[in-house]
Formats: sequence, structure tokens, C-alpha cells
Amino acid sequence: MQLDEYVDGLDRDESVELRKLAEKKSYAITDHIEAARTRFDETLSGGTMVGSTAPSVFVGRSSYPDVSAGLLAPVGDEADADSYVTDGDWYRRGFDIEDVFEKRAGLLNSTRRATVDVADVWDGFVGTQREVAIADRPVDVELGLAETPGFDIDGPLEDITAPRGPRASADDARLTENPSVPRAVERTLSDDDWRAEGAITYLYRRGFDVYEINNVLSVGALGRAETRRLVPTRWSITAVDDTVGEYLRGTIRNAPTLGETLVWHNDYLGNDYWVVAAPGDWEFELLELKAPGSIWNPGIDGQMYMAADREGYEGRSEYVEETAGAYYAARLAALEELADRGRQAKVFVVRHATDEYWAPVGIWQLREAVRGALDAEPAVAESFHDAVRQLEPRLPVSAADLRRKSTMVAGVQADLSAFGAGAGTGR
Repeated sequence: MQLDEYVDGLDRDESVELRKLAEKKSYAITDHIEAARTRFDETLSGGTMVGSTAPSVFVGRSSYPDVSAGLLAPVGDEADADSYVTDGDWYRRGFDIEDVFEKRAGLLNSTRRATVDVADVWDGFVGTQREVAIADRPVDVELGLAETPGFDIDGPLEDITAPRGPRASADDARLTENPSVPRAVERTLSDDDWRAEGAITYLYRRGFDVYEINNVLSVGALGRAETRRLVPTRWSITAVDDTVGEYLRGTIRNAPTLGETLVWHNDYLGNDYWVVAAPGDWEFELLELKAPGSIWNPGIDGQMYMAADREGYEGRSEYVEETAGAYYAARLAALEELADRGRQAKVFVVRHATDEYWAPVGIWQLREAVRGALDAEPAVAESFHDAVRQLEPRLPVSAADLRRKSTMVAGVQADLSAFGAGAGTGR
């Protein structure tokens, strides 16, 4: 399929209404919170919630290195604990924003303050948290709560971690069953001299997805013994995406280049994604566009917010400045596709966060939406320039603004200008 045919087939159905804004959606979210409160009241026994099942963990970053260590457990829905885990399955099941908030509203975050230095800590609340994180399935726990949970959606207005539901301080927590720990994780734990980067790569090569690796890293179960510590979830998500991405970039470093320019598209949760891969040495850029008047761009000037970061063949030596964890999640998805093909390429990813994306659900949605795009059949363009030229009318910014913000697009324009000047002088 040629790119012009592909683009023509992407016109939105005008009968599909825009998602309601956050203040209208709040009624549904309130219903989810009240349902969770009812289930909690029915489940709570004295000061302890008996028979809960913890599928995941959370580590806060406020007041680091004295952090909030959390166990995430569904309230009164233990049999379906797996479905509360934030991972690619939410995308495959077609979760919308309400679905995400429904799950998070029913997931109790039992927390306790802890120092990040946990190299030999395998008892008490933190020890239980670590056991839950390294297990290969949700683990039955008994939680002793120090207070009644507050039933509010918790979390800052950022799009790295998923929103969090009711929260309560915990006095203690203990396992009521022996967790099943994968052999690969046991190996990384038993090697006190294995750097975290190597252990992350080892687990990824053994078939662990980044979500599982993130849990293990966040509870200080990877790395050299003397450096093992709790890692705030927001940081560990990006660290795993970056580390696995660097490994994959190494695998394609000497690979032949892609033979043609390919273009993919996907939309999910009010985000439009375009991916262009063109022949050439490895190069990557993420351009984010955020609609004016949305929670992501609340300014009154009516201007589209634009952010971009990039890297060349040698990768990056410093953390990105504008696109944060979104950059590493999108780059990971692109590198997975290229590694599967055994090729390297110039890759340009555009994310347009429309006002339909009315609440943050976590960077998983970007990672999975780009993965989903790349799983589909791509369109073919004549060149990178041709791909950009045909995409420009589909983007909410002018061609001039696009060139000013995107290094890759500006580079193509500069090359074409130079070509035109050379032709005019008879070179």
C-alpha cells in the first residue's frame, strides 16, 4: 500500500464524539471509588485486611532517600488480581481511560516509609514488598493498616506512572504463601557482582517484558550487592526502557540499513502516533504535540505545545530535556522493531496528545501504542521527505513550525535546499 492510500483511509468517523472532559468523566470515576469503598468495607477485618493478593508494588520519590514503599493490592477482587497489573495487556484488551481509573480506584496502595538502602532487607514490610515484586504471579498477603484509606485518585499530573487509588499507611505486612520466583530472577539475585544494566539485559533476553523487570529493579533486587537500593517507580520505568533500548541499539549497530521508507500510524486514548523509518544509519527523534487548552497545555495563548528530543548513531550520553520518559518508551518500541528486522534506520516518531486524552494513565500507553503501530502493516513512501510532506497536513502544526522544532525534518529541508542551490549553479 502506498502512503497516500494509507493516509486517505485514516479520516476520523465524524459520528464518533470526542471523549468528555475530565470534569464530566469525574462522575464515573466517583462511581468507581464508591464501589471500591464498599468492597473495602466488606473486606476489612479490624485493622487488617485479610486474604488480599498483591500483584505489584510502588516506590515513591518524594523525600528521597527516605521514600514511600508501597504494596498494591485489589480490594475485594483478589481472584482477578492479575488484571490490576499495569502492563501491555491493558492495551491488548482495549482499555480506555475509564477502564484504567476503574482498576486503579480498586487498588489499595499500602505504604510505609523506608530508607532506600535495602541490600540485605528481606523481612518486615519492605521485605514483603520485595518478595511480591520478584514473584512471577500475585502473592497472598496480610496487611496491617495504621489508618483508614483515603479514597481519592492519587498521583501527580504526569504521564510516566499510572494513577494510584486509595492509600493508607501500614504497620506491617506478611506473606501468607510462599512466592514463586523465576529461576532467571533468582540468578540475578544470587550474583552480588552483576551490574544492574547487565542483569536487566539478561532478564529481557530471557523473555521478561520491561514491566516485570521494572518491578524487580524498583525493589532493589538487581545490581551489585553494595549498591542495591529501592528505586522510585517513576525512575525505574525510564531506567529499564533506556537500558533495554541501549542493548537493542547495540544489536543493530552494524546491521544493514532498511531498504525503503516505511510509515505506521496508530491512535489510542486520544493520542495520535506516526512512525516513519527511513534508510540510513541509526537516528531517532520523538516529537510531542500537545493540544492547547488541555490539561497538558493549559496556557491561554492557544498555541500547540511542542517538545522534541533526538539522538544520532552514537546514542545519548545525557537524559533528554523535553520529552522525559516518553522518549525512552518510544525509542524502545522502535528498536524492538528494527532488531526483529535485523536492520537499522532513521526513525521519526510523532505523538499528538489531543484534548481527548483528558487524564494521565501512564507511559505504558505510549509504549504499547507505538508497539501496536509497528505490529501493523506499514505504508511505503518514496523517501523520508515524501513521508513528512504527506504527513504535514495530518499534523496540527504548520510545516514551518515542524521544521523549527524537529531536527530531522529541518535536516531534510536543509539537504533539499542545498541540492536546489547546487543544481542552479550547474554543480
